[in-house]
Amino acid sequence: MMKKVLCYIALIGLVACSGSETAKVADTSATPAQANQTTTQRPVVKNPVVSKPQITRKTTPQAAPPRDPNKPYTAKNEGWSVSLDEAFAESKKTGKPILANFTGSDWCGWCKRLDKSVFHQPGFEKWAEKNVVLLELDFPRRFQVPAEVAAQNRSLQQSFGVRGYPTIWLFDADKDASGKYSFQALGKTGYTKTLEEFQSTIGGYMSKRG
Repeated sequence: MMKKVLCYIALIGLVACSGSETAKVADTSATPAQANQTTTQRPVVKNPVVSKPQITRKTTPQAAPPRDPNKPYTAKNEGWSVSLDEAFAESKKTGKPILANFTGSDWCGWCKRLDKSVFHQPGFEKWAEKNVVLLELDFPRRFQVPAEVAAQNRSLQQSFGVRGYPTIWLFDADKDASGKYSFQALGKTGYTKTLEEFQSTIGGYMSKRG
């Protein structure tokens, strides 16, 4: 009886060891497969995105459109003349000097500031009506003035040596028998911050007028 028990125990131990070895083999046989799977996987390289170079196109500046020929050309600021002949006639009639504003009405930033700080201020119109004849000489870029006005403005620009805008000239004019103008310059100014400052400067020139 004892021999049978010992034999039975030995048989169970033998079977148990066999199962353990089988399990170990099964485990080790799975390891190379996993390693192979790891080594055979390669990173996916995406095609690099190449940005297209930006092409800068040069734009040709467009010529300023002509003004409507059916509408008369007038000054930007109300109460100003655009004709030297008209301003001269008014000056001779009233005895007042001509105040000429050389301006670039549609592009000159300082000209626009002068409009706001002086010409559009309450009191300017009344002061001007009493003291001067207003003449606007415009050099725009976004529209064309009539050819005869453009020629007149360029001629006066050369006569007074105007090189920048805004430039304000106070002057007396005269005309000979042939119709040729002559000018007596009284003084000039540029951008001024206030109406009072502008009036003081022009008033100083007028006080020295002969």
